Amino acid sequence: MHLDFFIVLNRFLGKFSKDIGIDLGTKNTLVYSSDRGIVINEPSVVAINIKTDEIIAVGEEARVMIGKTPSHIAAIRPLIKGVISDYEITERMIKYFIDKVHAEDFTISPRPRVIIGIPLDITEVEKKAVEDVTKSAGAREVVLVEESMAAAIGARFPVLDAKASLIIDIGGGITEIAVISLGGVVTWKSMQLAGDELDNSIVQYIREEFNILIGDQIAENIKISIGSALALKEPLTMKARGRDLITGLPKQIEISDTQIREAMSRSITKIVDNIKIVLEITPPELVSDIYENGIVLTGGVALLRNIDKCIAQATKIPVRIGEDPLTCVVRGTGIMLGDNELLQKVRVSSADDN
Repeated sequence: MHLDFFIVLNRFLGKFSKDIGIDLGTKNTLVYSSDRGIVINEPSVVAINIKTDEIIAVGEEARVMIGKTPSHIAAIRPLIKGVISDYEITERMIKYFIDKVHAEDFTISPRPRVIIGIPLDITEVEKKAVEDVTKSAGAREVVLVEESMAAAIGARFPVLDAKASLIIDIGGGITEIAVISLGGVVTWKSMQLAGDELDNSIVQYIREEFNILIGDQIAENIKISIGSALALKEPLTMKARGRDLITGLPKQIEISDTQIREAMSRSITKIVDNIKIVLEITPPELVSDIYENGIVLTGGVALLRNIDKCIAQATKIPVRIGEDPLTCVVRGTGIMLGDNELLQKVRVSSADDN
């Protein structure tokens, strides 16, 4: 009787809630509302007061606090390499975003149906954690889809066709390379090497070459400002500030795109090598489709200068960057919110089904 009451209550509250799609990323969380499109695009960061256990800020407000907080405040990124590392903080972050979506509607206790993307190599334990944390945050129903599939749908791939598509989603924590045909992933490879690793490579390079320590956010800014996968026609330089490891004092240096390209080259080569491995294990008929249709890049690193040309040179296959690559996954969940037939064909079985 007690369980039946909660089922009825959830359904009732669900009538006043908006179904949403979530791209729960290592770096950013994006939320798609069934009636307004993309309504949230914020860093996956929560700032919390350790003394009072109170949330001080979420998203962009919390991101700017990283590395600048006093001892009683922690700015936490609750997802690492695409999976939940801090269950409680992730739950509070998702609840904050669900409430924010419904803030204008004065819904007392929103109970939306949530479509959420998961990595290809997720374990059953990690899958259950995503479901449980989303339900605890207020979802009445959680539907899981593979992030690569959602990205392909968001990039307007005909995922249900017999023709193969190759999508490469390079996010903050992971890179996923997937061959998709007939509504499923045929061959794939997932790597814990993506935007964060490129930032770490820049930090390490500047430390070794200049004896200067810079922060992750500065490294990311350098990557965005002058980073590239291949040589540029017009050289780029910028100034960067950090702490001199010899004197301990602040110091400013000027760095070039050539140096940053050298810093990132090993990581980019690993990504390219894994793309070749996926192509090698893909059935010949599907490889033929991929040569015809080309490769599509999604995720934040797709915006790195010349990354498409670098992959095209290595694979001899045309490469294009998906429209607004940062939002492909969440736009894919949005398309599925409005197409239940497609959703049922591509959804992943719940951890509770096994």
